[in-house]
Amino acid sequence: MAIKSYKPYTPSRRYMTNLDSSDITAKASVRSLLVNISRKAGRNSNGRITSRHKEAGAKKLYRIIDFKRNKFGVEGTVATVEYDPYRNCRICLVKYTDGDRRYILQPKGLNVGDKIMAAEAGLDIKTGNAMKLKNIPVGTLVHNIELSPGHGGQIARSAGGYAQIMGRDGKYVSLRLPSGEMRYVLGECLATIGTVGNEDFANIVIGKAGRSRHLGIRPQTRGSAMNPIDHPHGGGEGKTNSGRHPVSPWGMPTKGFKTRKKKASDKLIISKRKK
Repeated sequence: MAIKSYKPYTPSRRYMTNLDSSDITAKASVRSLLVNISRKAGRNSNGRITSRHKEAGAKKLYRIIDFKRNKFGVEGTVATVEYDPYRNCRICLVKYTDGDRRYILQPKGLNVGDKIMAAEAGLDIKTGNAMKLKNIPVGTLVHNIELSPGHGGQIARSAGGYAQIMGRDGKYVSLRLPSGEMRYVLGECLATIGTVGNEDFANIVIGKAGRSRHLGIRPQTRGSAMNPIDHPHGGGEGKTNSGRHPVSPWGMPTKGFKTRKKKASDKLIISKRKK
């Protein structure tokens, strides 16, 4: 997929780039797969901001994606490739032989007219097919990987993302994740063959502040530009370096400070992404 640039008829337009949309074949048309999600703009049920620098952004409808891929033994045909405003990869509308229609993430190389299927085992190692990890050969690249059987894919779902099957150990399969982390996942979990498409998304240049606002991203203010009551880095005469190690507005150390809590799944991590 090509990156397109624009004629610089404004200063912000000079460096702005976007993805070529020639791969998109249709607009969303299945009304039952479109829902309106109320956007909270980073606020909790009390109306207080718990995640800063967020806003509603541009108005958009959510596409219901089939992350579970649990339609076993029924062949599907890719009908369209569509844009999804809620994610950075394309999505495919799949029509199954029993008349059902579902959206899936578009793997790289999957085009309109291609046939795909999901099963526990016995399928060809072909892009778009979904099988249990224990039945996929070692070395295969997969995406949309479940962490718990039947819960739907949770790993490697963004544009260009994939994990590689490195080996088997009893009921577990070892994976190399996009972050470089090595971990065990139950072999009973489903995964889809191939890598997620639209890998050029990482090369886009936003170009102007307004485009971030459309995405629901509000501006950030440096702590050193605030008053002392608003941030530990604030205050002082003139421009200062705050005189302390970097902290959050609530005094929690930031750079290099470990915040991960111990989880039951830690025992499944073979090697962490940070050496």
